[in-house]
Amino acid sequence: MTTGNKEVDKIKSQNSNKSRSPFISMITGEKRGKLESEVIYDTDTQIKQTQNKIWKALKRRYQYDSNLEPGQNFLKNHVNSKIPLVILYVDLVGSTNLSMTMPVDKLVTIIRAFTYEMSSAVYRYGGFVLKYVGDAVIAFFPSLSNKYVVCDRAVRCGVSMLTIIKNGLNPILNQYDYPDLSAKIGIDEGENIIVQYGHNENSPLDILSYCMSVSAKMTSLTKSNNITIGDDVYVRLHPELRQKFVRVNYSAREWNYVSKRTGEPYKLYTLKE
Repeated sequence: MTTGNKEVDKIKSQNSNKSRSPFISMITGEKRGKLESEVIYDTDTQIKQTQNKIWKALKRRYQYDSNLEPGQNFLKNHVNSKIPLVILYVDLVGSTNLSMTMPVDKLVTIIRAFTYEMSSAVYRYGGFVLKYVGDAVIAFFPSLSNKYVVCDRAVRCGVSMLTIIKNGLNPILNQYDYPDLSAKIGIDEGENIIVQYGHNENSPLDILSYCMSVSAKMTSLTKSNNITIGDDVYVRLHPELRQKFVRVNYSAREWNYVSKRTGEPYKLYTLKE
């Protein structure tokens, strides 16, 4: 069995049984000659499906659904423990302006479409959705084993998200003279504490960590239609993927997080424009 096939089987295994998600699409195979950690999906088909769904939704012929159960099921196995995760924040840009320029029902449909498609991307790349916060999606990718593969996968998920927004959602919105959507994404890796609120086994679970705070802050600093990653992700990326990012510097007033590895200001990187 090739390394590529093992990776595909690993992704399928992580999302099976109780943690299986309704968002998972069929993996169409791995393109030869690409990175071993890169699982290739039929992007053209995904974009067409995205366009078809939002077109129907705007005409009230399609209802989006969401499901946080897969992520909650995974976290149940790690309650009151600390585990390594890659955290991904994806935040819709300009939702306040949207709320002032379109009918409420259309805005709600667009927010649902955005969160659904972002969630779909997370599950396709082997991650889990933790929760929805307003117009943001917070996801995580377990990195208990091969951190290099998982960091690559999380970053590629972020790139896929931007592609889906640009080529999937926006062309349909433009047909209705609605403004383009854009997003900013923050990704970091680190140790995270799994907490369950309440003593009931069905009580909601959450993630607490320095990594979560770093990811949220870097997302707020990210430019529209871009991705910011922390140094703990950057150093684990394949060289071909790493070269797509460039170091970004902020003032001490804007960014005062410190690397636990080096004790120095934590380095950030964004996609090259």
